[in-house]
Parts: sequence; C-alpha cells; structure tokens
Amino acid sequence: MTKYIGAVDQGTTSTRFIIFNRKGNIAGLSQKEHQQIFERPGWVAHDPMEVWHNTREVIAGALANAGLTGNDLAAIGVTNQRETVVVWDRHTGRPFYNAVVWQCTRTDAICQKLIADGGQDRFKAKTGLPVATYFSGPKIQWILDHVPEAKAAALKGNALFGTMDTWVIWNLTGGPNGGTHVTDVTNASRTLLMDINTLAWDDEILDILQIPSSGLPRIVPSSDSRTWGTTLKDGPLGAQVPVCGDLGDQQAALFGQTCFEPGEAKNTYGTGCFLLLNTGTTPTVSTHGLLTTLAYQIGDEKPVYALEGSIANAGSLVQWVRDNLGLIKEARDIEPLALAVADNGGVYFVPAFSGLFAPYWRSDARGVVAGLTGYANKHHLARAVLEATAYQARDIVEAMNLDSGVALTRLKVDGGMIHNNLLMQFQSDILNVPVIRPRVAETTALGAAYAAGLAVGYWAGVDDLKVNWEIHGTWEPDMTPVDRHRACAGWKKAVDRTLNWVDQETL
Repeated sequence: MTKYIGAVDQGTTSTRFIIFNRKGNIAGLSQKEHQQIFERPGWVAHDPMEVWHNTREVIAGALANAGLTGNDLAAIGVTNQRETVVVWDRHTGRPFYNAVVWQCTRTDAICQKLIADGGQDRFKAKTGLPVATYFSGPKIQWILDHVPEAKAAALKGNALFGTMDTWVIWNLTGGPNGGTHVTDVTNASRTLLMDINTLAWDDEILDILQIPSSGLPRIVPSSDSRTWGTTLKDGPLGAQVPVCGDLGDQQAALFGQTCFEPGEAKNTYGTGCFLLLNTGTTPTVSTHGLLTTLAYQIGDEKPVYALEGSIANAGSLVQWVRDNLGLIKEARDIEPLALAVADNGGVYFVPAFSGLFAPYWRSDARGVVAGLTGYANKHHLARAVLEATAYQARDIVEAMNLDSGVALTRLKVDGGMIHNNLLMQFQSDILNVPVIRPRVAETTALGAAYAAGLAVGYWAGVDDLKVNWEIHGTWEPDMTPVDRHRACAGWKKAVDRTLNWVDQETL
C-alpha cells in the first residue's frame, strides 16, 4: 500500500511541497521563495510562471530529499495564498498579466465605486464579505479593464480566471492539454463572486463586475473522492497521482488543526495573521467587522462555515524590518533584538501598509510608529514589531467573542512565527488565554494533505486525524489586568493615528 500523501503549499512568499505519512509527520520537504513585485506604492504582484516553475522544483526536491518517487504518493492536495488572481490563455497557458496579490490595493477605485453605488455591505448577504480590495473578484475586473489582450480573450471565451489553487491544479493536471479548471468552496468564498448559501457563482454580481462566467472555474468540495485529474507521467512527479484536495491556506490550517467542532478556533501567524472560528453548518453573519467564510466541505456532506479575522501584515512586518530597514539579517534575529529590553518603552507599531483589514476595513489607513521618545531605541522598535501581531490578533478575538457570543478559552496556533517564544507569550498575556502550539506546526500543508487523503481513503475519517493532533507547547497568561488594560489602550490610540491618512482621490 502507498505510504504517503503530498501537499503543495503555494504561499505568499514561497512555494513548498511537503510529504506526510499516516501519522501526519513530515517525510520530505522542499521550499523556494518567489519574487515580490511592487510596481507602485500599495501594489503587490507575483509572476505566475515563476510560481509554477518553483512548484515543479519543490515537488522534485521533496521527493528526492525523502528518497521517494511519485509512485509512493496516494494523492496530492493543494493549499494556497487566497484572493491572489491569475488570468491566462486556456490554449497556451500563458498568463496575460502578473498575478495580483491579496495584499494589493490597486482595485480601490473599483471598490469605492461599488460602495458608492450600494454600500460596503451590498453583497454581504450573499457572499459574507464586505466590498474591499482584499477579495478576488475586483482583481479580475481590474485585469480585464487594464489588459486589452485579456479582455479580448475573455470575451471570446479563451481566458481562464483563477486563484493560485486553480492555477496550480490546472498545470498539475495537464495545463493546455486537458488541465482541470476547478476551485474549492473555500477559495471560491473569497472571491466576492460566490453565494455562500448555494455554493454557486452569482450571476448578478458577475454582471455588476463585468466578469464573464465562461472564464471561472468549476466549484468543487475541499475533499473530493471524484478526483479532478491526475498528475502527468512526464510531470514533476513522474507518475499519475490523483489531485483531490484543495483548501485556501487559512481553512487548510483550520483543517490541519482538526478544528472540526463548532467553537474551535486557530490562528495562523504567517505573512499575514488569520484567526478562524468553526461556526458549524450554518453561516454566522458578523456585525463586528469579521468575514463569514466557508471552512471546508468534505465530499457531499454539508459545508462547514467559519468566522474569520484577517490581518494583512504579521510576518511580512518582520521581513520589512529586515529588508527595508536593515535592522536584522534574518527574520529570527528579531526575537533576541526585542529581548534586550523588558517592554516596548511606550512604542507602538501599526503596520497598515495596505490599509487595515479586520475588524476595521479602512483602505485609507497607513502604517505608523507611535509613542517615540528620546528613550526609545532599536530594541523597543523590535519589540513593538512583534507586539503588533499580538495586538492585531486581540482586535480580532474581541470581535469574534461579540459575534459568536462565546468567549475564547484557548487558542491553537500555527505558522512560522509560532517559533518566536516572546511573541507567543505576549499573545497569551494580551488575550488572557492559553496559547497552544501543536507538535506538527506545518498545519496548512497538513490540512491539504488530510483533505486529499480522506478523498482516497488513506485516512478513514476525521477521527483518524484527531488522533494525530498532539500538543507541543503551551503558553499561559502572566500579565496583570492593569498592565493589560494600559497596553491595549495604547494600541487603540496608535490605531486611531493611522486613519484618514490617504485621501480617497489619491488611493
């Protein structure tokens, strides 16, 4: 019997291929970064061909590192940076333009027009989302509006649209030679184009955004025994392996953390920071700035929904300190730099580089460093950088407690930043709940592997997955209520300073 499951983890800064065994342990891994393209302030793009080339490389690399071949894999799952959009030629596979990244604000004029015509929540009853630059649909419209070749192809039915899962799956399963054009319910729920109640593209919204339905992928479950296609023998795996798992990265982390019961939550600390709460098979409409989103769907079972709080800059802020300020040489250097002082010295860093996401949804905001005095130094700034992620997560938890009516009692965490003990302790302190790190921290890729493995019977059901989940470490709160209140009040003041920075006409 085949012993392993593979997962493509196509992230914002890199692409990885991870191979897991039945216990959910890593058997092989390869990772490669791709270029971040900043054409203008607030604009972020990726080269889709570079991403696909890297995907091929990391698949081959992980197999070689593990001493395996593609024939040793029972199935492949895919997880991806959500809301990042590609438009490409269905006959040649050539992208018409760079992939427009989820962080990018170039669609602000489109979004402001949509808001002016019907309010920020005009599509919320159908999509669970506010109108914002974050989501995929306006990005597709922007490409069609600004790339004449893409527009002409779309009108003739020769253009395909998709988020990065769709792009990777299409290429894995043949590309121009019969590649499968699909996206799962979780990724579709982030486009501003899908009705989360019917799980179908909404014709009215497509008409408003002038997006031809002919270019959109087929919406499928996150874990699907009706596999969407197989990899090619002459592809990077050198074998025909079923592709049958697909989840947006944050939903994949929820799945990998085995948060299968309503009320269970996880927070992922990556490029951004994303907190999801399982709300069961009925969507919960947020009244406090959160998103109603699909959590996952297994086969023909009822879909499961979640509330989500999305933060644009977490690990990317540390990268910014490394690359733009040169204060550190490696991302991991931020912790010892911050540990040189006992507190932030009154300094707060609000990284609203692309505006503020949940629960504020303010595209006019821009980043600030507040509370500077002559006493402050690079160590206080480093500490403020780490604390910014924890404060942003607290804003989300406050909104989530109000929406769900249930106070969070513990937080499961994953992502690259959870290895920063200072951050994790401060997160526990500022939330006043235990923070729990699992034994396998690569829960995003693990969730995609679980989805694919369930589809082919590699794991019999979710109970098998729950057995695999184990605690690696726990941080308990150790901050007085007075200190917590004072610290959070300072953060709120700093957030207020970011607002109304950019005039609408210059966005």
